[in-house]
Amino acid sequence: MDKCKIIAVANQKGGTGKTTTACNLGYALAEQGHRVLLVDFDPQANLSMSFGVEHPDELELTIHSILTLLMDDEPLPDKSEYIMTGAKLDLIPSNINLAVTEINLRDEMGGEHTLSELLQPLRADYDYVIIDTNPYLGMLTINALAACDEVIIPVSPQLWSATGLTDLLQTIFKVRRKINPRIVIAGVLLTICDERTNLFRDAKDMLVDFCKDKIRIFVSRIPSTVRVGEANYSGLSVLEYDSNSKATTAYKNFSVEISELETDSANVYGTKNDKDGGD
Repeated sequence: MDKCKIIAVANQKGGTGKTTTACNLGYALAEQGHRVLLVDFDPQANLSMSFGVEHPDELELTIHSILTLLMDDEPLPDKSEYIMTGAKLDLIPSNINLAVTEINLRDEMGGEHTLSELLQPLRADYDYVIIDTNPYLGMLTINALAACDEVIIPVSPQLWSATGLTDLLQTIFKVRRKINPRIVIAGVLLTICDERTNLFRDAKDMLVDFCKDKIRIFVSRIPSTVRVGEANYSGLSVLEYDSNSKATTAYKNFSVEISELETDSANVYGTKNDKDGGD
């Protein structure tokens, strides 16, 4: 891969599988041989715990402390001190103090570019940087959108809301127009899918109709399975926890879609996939 791609996983609605997607997409891309950095940009620190960090609130160096140094114009420590190195990929961890960072970013001149200022120099070290965002459209999410090249929107058909998705799209469009002209929407990923139910089929059809000619819907779908919850509880990706899980297969397939993806930087929605919503 010739160029690092920074991807934000975003949806202001909770319970759509953002953290699970960020974690498992990262591991799946790493298994392909890509150099991957995960960025936990949620004060809940679930991504850090999925990486195996048992007590994130006890960490001395997190994304909060590094961004605070940037805002205070203080020198940063060596990246080896705040980037955790795992067997297959790396992580910048988070903890509850990131909620304080969000407040401070509102008062910072050019605060929407603070995360970008941190991540841009790291492009040389990685093929993919994946940002897990928090579940609402605040200053942290604006920072993630300002820093990224592409956005993946995880959507659970059972929880899908046209109003919620419209709000997110409007925010992305505004960020593209005013802050980050290169941002595109990579697509919508269907998560927590129980394809046997009428509810799934009906909700999926409505989502496909909403996205038609505007947003790619990825062919891969992440099934609803207890293995994902068990993996999260164990501090592992589902790929590590159960290599034979249906979710493992789905995330591996999704990582192939992402690695082969071509997007059109001239279109905020990315390029249209002729198979959008296909079965």
